[in-house]
Amino acid sequence: MGWNTAVLTVCLGSATLGCMAATAPPQLYLMTESSPPISMLDGQQVVGSGTEKVADIMARTGTAYSMELLPWKRAYLELQRRPDACLFSTTRTPEREALFRWVGPTDEAEWVLLGRADRVYHLRTLEDARPLRIGTYNGDVRDSYLRARGFQVDPAPNDLLNPDKLLMDRIDLWAAGLKRGHAALQHFDWASKIVPVLTFNKVSVYLACNRGVPASLVARMNTAVKAMNRDGTMRRIDLKYEKWVDVQRPRP
Repeated sequence: MGWNTAVLTVCLGSATLGCMAATAPPQLYLMTESSPPISMLDGQQVVGSGTEKVADIMARTGTAYSMELLPWKRAYLELQRRPDACLFSTTRTPEREALFRWVGPTDEAEWVLLGRADRVYHLRTLEDARPLRIGTYNGDVRDSYLRARGFQVDPAPNDLLNPDKLLMDRIDLWAAGLKRGHAALQHFDWASKIVPVLTFNKVSVYLACNRGVPASLVARMNTAVKAMNRDGTMRRIDLKYEKWVDVQRPRP
């Protein structure tokens, strides 16, 4: 039974007060992936800049929610399956546009090919990278983007495995999504060994919601995003995490 049907059933058999309660915002099932510092686990709690932004959106709209950190492919499947589900941070592409309802943007990122600092790469366009092996994150939009264009991709189950794969010559390049202004390569000792080679796309990311989430609620959430941009909340959250450094390094 969908939400609209459920509300109608309750309203027909209830007094006005009960009907008003039934039309209250539904509880949402929010999902994200491990993508520090945007979203990550601190003990059992999901934290990060994107997490704080989404939590603020929920607070401003009075929307109850639960939140879970999942592998990207599993979360994306749940997003399509569950009518109460939303997923961040999701790149909004033409292929995905009609599949979901969109809240945001909550952030911006650049798609960058990163290489070893001790090598010379002659890349003027993405096409120049066609002969090379490119490390990607399995199921991620950059992985899909490169696969669809016939590039040689070597996906990893965790994106932070790719720097070590690059340094061990298991891949030639790493396709990463870097938040503008974030010193991602300062993590560990990568900054001196891995360098940006080519920026091949610039994207905005969103909270993507299943189309079962009411359009009226999505509209109010987008109004909250606009208010957060006006009052400086988005920028304050970004500044809080700008110098964040991951303390856990996955093993290759």
